[in-house]
Amino acid sequence: MRRSANAAPPLQYEVVPADLHAHLYRVTLTIAQPVAQQRLALPVWIPGSYLVREFAKNLQQLRARQGKRQLEVEQLDKCSWQIACDPAQALELSYEVYAFDTSVRTAWLDPTRGFFNGTSLCLRVEGQEEAPHDLTLQAGAAPADWKVATGLPALKVDKRGFGRYRAADYDELVDSPFELGAFWRGDFKAGGIPHQFVVAGAPPSFDGARLLADAQRICETAIRFWHAGGKSTGRSGKPPFTGYVFLLKATDDGYGGLEHRNSTALICSRRDLPRVDSKPGEGYTTLLGLISHEYFHTWNVKRLRPADFTRYDYTQENYTELLWFFEGFTSYYDDLLLRRAGLLDDAGYLKLLNKTINQLQQTPGRLVQTVAQASFDAWVKYYRADENTPNATVSYYSKGALVALCLDLTLRNEGGTTLDDVMRGLWQYCKGGPMGEADLMEALKELTGRSWTREIRRWVHSTAELPLQELLERHGVAVLEEPAQLAQRLGLRVAETGGSIQIKHVLRGGAGEQAGLAAGDEWLGAEVGSGKARSSWRLRKLEDLPLYVGTQSKVRLLVARDQRLLTLTLSLPREIKTWRLAVGDKARVGRWLAT
Repeated sequence: MRRSANAAPPLQYEVVPADLHAHLYRVTLTIAQPVAQQRLALPVWIPGSYLVREFAKNLQQLRARQGKRQLEVEQLDKCSWQIACDPAQALELSYEVYAFDTSVRTAWLDPTRGFFNGTSLCLRVEGQEEAPHDLTLQAGAAPADWKVATGLPALKVDKRGFGRYRAADYDELVDSPFELGAFWRGDFKAGGIPHQFVVAGAPPSFDGARLLADAQRICETAIRFWHAGGKSTGRSGKPPFTGYVFLLKATDDGYGGLEHRNSTALICSRRDLPRVDSKPGEGYTTLLGLISHEYFHTWNVKRLRPADFTRYDYTQENYTELLWFFEGFTSYYDDLLLRRAGLLDDAGYLKLLNKTINQLQQTPGRLVQTVAQASFDAWVKYYRADENTPNATVSYYSKGALVALCLDLTLRNEGGTTLDDVMRGLWQYCKGGPMGEADLMEALKELTGRSWTREIRRWVHSTAELPLQELLERHGVAVLEEPAQLAQRLGLRVAETGGSIQIKHVLRGGAGEQAGLAAGDEWLGAEVGSGKARSSWRLRKLEDLPLYVGTQSKVRLLVARDQRLLTLTLSLPREIKTWRLAVGDKARVGRWLAT
């Protein structure tokens, strides 16, 4: 017998924002058909963010009962439990979750807003992951003006959105975040499909119409990219969703995003939102790039995904060497699609590309770690950054994006095939599902008639430099040089706050390292000359150093380290150049960026 759409599923969650001031959600899970030794677990990570975050640390007061009988809950390890019960009777569990993390990865609850991912709130019932999962969201202590937004299909909800939702399985349940609050909401269609944009925390000057119009252009461009077809691939079908929701939280100072199958959770600074009383600045372009990036992930990582992620293991790290493709290639296309959507001009796009190139060139770790290794090590390196990170690792975002650039420009050099054709070919070849590096190699060979093993081995599996300048110049980009910033010349990354210079990173082989500077040092002053010509200066900004040093080649530094004052000698290096990209041949640049 086929189950009715409104029939109760085997698993039902009730979520209540119970105590806004204590930041507590109350969750009740009812298992209609438990097993005799029923095991449950809470994920330790959330897909898309490759770090074990131990969500179980926020779960408390876990209790179990059948009817009026209380059952013992045995904890098996840091995130899983077992209950001995009667399989003939429904099992009910109740617990609380502390929610006070402002990121897009976990959960939040206070008198102004609620937000949660299922990985933070919903215990996984072992053995029943494939069954339908209902989630009933009660209003609880929510203020009367709170509404609900989510990409999870609704079964029966009130006009505010509180009520019953259904997921086909556990994966869909935890891949559908919820936003609660008195947020701004707008709607548009892209590719004929309804899209909803929710903004929490927007200031009175927020220009919602501008954001909707620009988001629509981004979405239309991405849908055309994947589904308009090409000379080698033909038509590629329709988008893999029937609706999409953007959940954006505006804060005083924040940035980030996390992709989901038909939604995304975003954070931005309020200053980066478009305003009705002024022209948007660079921060708004950065926000549009974030929107473009997470939306592109709807295809490239949520459907077309590493074969290692065919089924997620929520109990431990899930390793892959392919983040350079899934995050890096997405990073290549996020700004490129802004250009194709008419939200950037050629010069604006090259400025963003220039930033990515300089970031890579200023990272000594690019000569230490391959981008494939960086993908595999994301769990312990990229997401656990420290003072040595720039010296030991490379970003699979930035280098992966530049691998995509090199691949695209090389393809175009050799006869008109583009990376667009490769991406659409992979979508068809892998049927919008799991893929491996071998699938990429096969798609490249099928489209071009030759092997790309040499390029991928060199660009992805070695630490060799990428042929960026040669390829860019062939496509009409002028690669110019200009003096590097002083921090780069010295091999330092610093933070300047309250008139203090804090050393954050000392780059390998730089003048700062040779002088003996270390991360955590506070650079207090500079001294030059000797005898009567000796002069000492308090240093509050790094860029003031040339003012006090003049033509001297060496300077003595006064540094505070662990409350001790040290004097170090810094030899000032010769001028270092950095790249500046510009449009050289407008026609050739246009052929690359516009098509």
